[in-house]
Amino acid sequence: MKPVRKAREFNARAGNRPKMTKRGSESRALTSLQLNRQSLISSLVRLLRSPFSSAMAIIVMAIAIALAGSFYVMVNNAQQLVNSLQAGKQISLFLHEEISDQQAKKLALKLQAEDSIAKVNVISRQQALEEFQQYSGFGAALNALENNPLPIVIQVYPEESLTEAFQLTHLLEKMQNDSAVDFAQMDMQWLARLQAMMQMANTVVIILAALLAFAVLFIIGNTIRSELQARKDEVIVTKLVGGTNTFICLPFLYTGFWYGFISGLLAWAVINFILFMINAPIEQLSLLYQSQFQLQFMSFAESILLLFASSALGILGAFSVASHQLSLLKPE
Repeated sequence: MKPVRKAREFNARAGNRPKMTKRGSESRALTSLQLNRQSLISSLVRLLRSPFSSAMAIIVMAIAIALAGSFYVMVNNAQQLVNSLQAGKQISLFLHEEISDQQAKKLALKLQAEDSIAKVNVISRQQALEEFQQYSGFGAALNALENNPLPIVIQVYPEESLTEAFQLTHLLEKMQNDSAVDFAQMDMQWLARLQAMMQMANTVVIILAALLAFAVLFIIGNTIRSELQARKDEVIVTKLVGGTNTFICLPFLYTGFWYGFISGLLAWAVINFILFMINAPIEQLSLLYQSQFQLQFMSFAESILLLFASSALGILGAFSVASHQLSLLKPE
């Protein structure tokens, strides 16, 4: 009678009474709520009873999650920096020699009316000559020229919303077709390279996040498997008195949840600590380059998503291992 007595004690602790005195959907819902609450608390208590082994698993998982989160935050900040660099992109329109300053201003007003253009700046022949004399070092040689050989240049700054290379190429070709424009110039290679680098970085982050998520699943699965093996006799006794796999699996799912949630919380703290440590040097570097770049920390929505993802990984890892192991454990 000893196994039966042990089973009754286990069922009493889990809240699974053999006899049901209440009927109806409300009583079943209340019983289910009490069972889940008790399983949630008991799984946390069991986790705290073995602090060393639990802490080892949580720290390893937190490092993996923090790595994935750090890569994500760094790529987001790099994207912000790239967007600020793209905001300084410009198209230079070199006008025909016979175009006068008055015609150039009319063309500038026409371009300024376009929705895709943020700002237009006209550089006259005289302004271009003065700038060339100042920065080229050939001022004395240019003074010997009878005529100013430099054309009128219109600097066109597209809207910040135009970030794709094909959008800028279309705008460049449209301006090139104007009869007053001799040729239009924009360095598209650096923009294409930046976009290609950001796409590659995003792909790397997705791959690393997937690999680290698999590592977290493996760690949680291995931890749950070890706990299930340690409670093997308890599980078998519960099956002997009619406990289903779903009922037995529930405490292990909550254990996986606690592992994932605590690991995600620790990873969030690590990510923000790293950002806090590098924030001051980045601000100093930004000031030296006269830039307005500011390091972006994790938003509230991103923080909640991190905790949700880590908790979901914990539940998924626990479910995959516990359901498989429970199907193998059968009372003899």
